[in-house]
Amino acid sequence: MTKNIKRILLKISWEALAWDSDTSLDSKMLDYVSKIVKKLQKDWVEIWIVVWGGNIFRWISWESSGIDRVSWDYMWMMATIINWIALVEYFTNNWVKAKLMTSTNIDCVWERFEKIQAIKYLEDWKVVVFAWWTWNPYFTTDTAWVLRALEIEADIIIKATKVDWVYDKDPKKYSDAVLINEISYDEVLEKNFKVMDSTAIALARDGKMKLWVVNLFDNTAIEKLIKWKKIWTKVV
Repeated sequence: MTKNIKRILLKISWEALAWDSDTSLDSKMLDYVSKIVKKLQKDWVEIWIVVWGGNIFRWISWESSGIDRVSWDYMWMMATIINWIALVEYFTNNWVKAKLMTSTNIDCVWERFEKIQAIKYLEDWKVVVFAWWTWNPYFTTDTAWVLRALEIEADIIIKATKVDWVYDKDPKKYSDAVLINEISYDEVLEKNFKVMDSTAIALARDGKMKLWVVNLFDNTAIEKLIKWKKIWTKVV
C-alpha cells in the first residue's frame, strides 16, 4: 500500500440505510452510499464496509419477546444478510467492484473471510463488504467491526450515522446536549456513551485503533475526514 493510500473500515448504521423508510431499505440511500464510496476510491482510499440489520429486524426487544437470547441473536444475524446483498448490488449498479465476505459459509451468496484474500481484494480496488457478525451469540456487530479492522490493519475506522459528531446525550431529545470533539475510550466506558458496545470499545482501545464518528447525510463528511479536515468526533 503506497504512502498516499488510506485503508478505512466504514460502519454504516441501520438508521442510515433505512433513511426515510420506517423499516426495511431505502433505494435512495443505497444509491447514495455507493456513489460516496465510488468517489472515495478516486481519492486512493481502500474501503472495507460493514453493515447490520436493525432496519430489517428491530421492532421488539428480545427480553419481552419470549424468544431465547441465542435464537434472537441468530435472527438478527440472518436479517443483516438482506442489507449486505442489497448494498453489493447497488455498488455493482454504480460500477464499483465489490466482494462480500463473512466468517461463515453460504457459498451461493458470499465467500468466507480470509485475511490475505481480503487484502488482495482491497489492493485490487475492490470494496470488501463484510457481514460483520462473528456468528456467535452475545457478540455484537460492533465487536466484529473492530476485530476485522485490527485484522486487516485498517488505518482508521469510521462510524457513519444519522447524527453529526458525538454528544454527551441524544441531541434530538435534549436541547442542551454538548458536542464532543475528542474523547478517550476510557471516558466512553466510564460515562457509558453509546458510541459502540463496551466490549468493542475495550478491544479498540487495547488495539490502539482510531475511531471517528461522522454524519453520513453530509455527503462530503467522509471525504473531508480522509483529507484531515476537522468535521468529526475523534475517539482514541
